[in-house]
Amino acid sequence: MDLVIEGKAFINNSFEQCCIGIENGKIIEIKKVLQGDKKLDFGNKLIFPAGVDIHVHFRDPGMTNKEDFFTGSAAAAFGGVSCVFDMPNTIPQTTNVQTIADKIISAESKSLVDFGVYAGITNSNLNNIERLSKYCSGFKIYLGSSTNSLKFNKVNLREALQQISTTEKSVLFHAEDEELLVKNKGIEMDNTDHLRDRPSVCEETAIKDILLASQRLNLKVHICHLSSLEGLEILKRRSNNITCGVTPHHILFSAEKNMGSQTFYKVNPPLRSSFDKESLFNAARNGIIDVIESDHAPHTKEEKDTEFDEAPSGLPGVETMFPLFLYLAKKEKISFQRVISLLCRRPAEILDIPKGKIEIGTDADIIIVDLKDETKIKADGLHSKCGWTPFEDWPAIFPSHVFTRGEKLIEDSSIQVKQGFGKFVGA
Repeated sequence: MDLVIEGKAFINNSFEQCCIGIENGKIIEIKKVLQGDKKLDFGNKLIFPAGVDIHVHFRDPGMTNKEDFFTGSAAAAFGGVSCVFDMPNTIPQTTNVQTIADKIISAESKSLVDFGVYAGITNSNLNNIERLSKYCSGFKIYLGSSTNSLKFNKVNLREALQQISTTEKSVLFHAEDEELLVKNKGIEMDNTDHLRDRPSVCEETAIKDILLASQRLNLKVHICHLSSLEGLEILKRRSNNITCGVTPHHILFSAEKNMGSQTFYKVNPPLRSSFDKESLFNAARNGIIDVIESDHAPHTKEEKDTEFDEAPSGLPGVETMFPLFLYLAKKEKISFQRVISLLCRRPAEILDIPKGKIEIGTDADIIIVDLKDETKIKADGLHSKCGWTPFEDWPAIFPSHVFTRGEKLIEDSSIQVKQGFGKFVGA
């Protein structure tokens, strides 16, 4: 076989000293002792599956002053994420076959990690859903407005879901009700006003509409960036085909501590109360939440450093997501089993890709972690083009090595592959 990696691997929800045999990018054997053409022995260091981030905005094309597929994928790689899925609200938006194909071609020339792309559903492309499904990794519907988001009228929701149900693709939702957002909109001077303008009832209403419209349809529905206790309570009663995700910022930041006029914490949906935050964290810890997704949405410092009402919503997070939760697992705030389920296994299952597990037949996407290697997050040590992080000085544990399809992607803080190594995993 091509490569054997030895160490203390996370397999079947526990750590096991073993050898992982890799050939043609796949895991083909897991045994106590293996020999291969090349062997890497990591001793007592931990071997985890690499992360899968189902929610990134790499801004490419159209807004590459903020990020592009090279810098975004570099950030992902250094954070232990081997596969990302890019949202459709770029310029142009990926709402037709041509714009999807163009984005894939561009990403194939730049990306360091494997990737997929979503097709955005609008009021005008409902009749093209079946054709779009042959090119995209899944679909995204914005029920409420956000940064460069796609307009969608909820009266079309049932029709859209009926058509998506014939494609075997997942559909992801930005779940905020547009009518309520418009009704509540006022001048915003700070994050208190932003929270007032986007109250939890916006999320609660949108989730109810999604659950009603998806009844008796055979499709996978994912609620992105859940932010409120009210939304969580509704989703506790969901059917098996409905999944939900939370972001690190919604379960680690609260309105009380990250408010004032701080535009860098302006995000949609907004940061909410410490009670919302703690409820969502507990739900993630206890298996009610399916996925942690970064919603990596970078803007430049200059764009953020302006009058609050003019500042764009969104913050970066793809590089810091996994390291933050490795540290929290070490400190027993959450189990390693839950972290790997939330960041690796369930995201891969939702989008039906052979990643997220150290298991025979899956892609050999692996990270090496030394739990003693704690560090503090510093923006000047990260790789996103935007150049800042809301997690400045937070403790984290970054991987020392990252493998994608058995190829060494990151080793000791340096990139080991060329631009364009990443492959499209989509249609």
